[in-house]
Amino acid sequence: MDLKQIHELIKIINKSNIGEISIEDKDGKVTIKQKEEPAVTVAAAPAQVFHTAPAPAPATAPAPAAAAPAAPAAPAPKSDNLITIKSPMIGTFYRRASPDKPVLADVGAEIAPGKVVCIIEAMKLFNEIESEISGTIVKVLVDDASPVEYDQPLFLVEPK
Repeated sequence: MDLKQIHELIKIINKSNIGEISIEDKDGKVTIKQKEEPAVTVAAAPAQVFHTAPAPAPATAPAPAAAAPAAPAAPAPKSDNLITIKSPMIGTFYRRASPDKPVLADVGAEIAPGKVVCIIEAMKLFNEIESEISGTIVKVLVDDASPVEYDQPLFLVEPK
């Protein structure tokens, strides 16, 4: 079963009342469980979803500890009008075009439509991700060289 089929199954499960589904084929077995909380979106890599689903207790303990230091840095004075730039694809997030080049977009940088804000590598192809809005970057939400999912927030931008 390929990644596209798994994403389609996740979408179907999210739209239905099905709590859990298991599918087995020659490549292996996939189990998708729907969480109790409807506000949570499933945007993690399928491997992460399947590995964390059987053991939710250990996954929830570190999350608040990691979120606590980020919470004081996240609130900006005008946080209710921030726009999120999201990943248009699955891949590896890079803040630079190459290791010897400067960061494409950093906190405080002014961006405009068409300006490249990051690179996402997918299947050995480096895709330039351009801004569709103008404003100032308030926060970078992903570490350099980290894997990202489709529709995962990358940057918070204060619009002009």
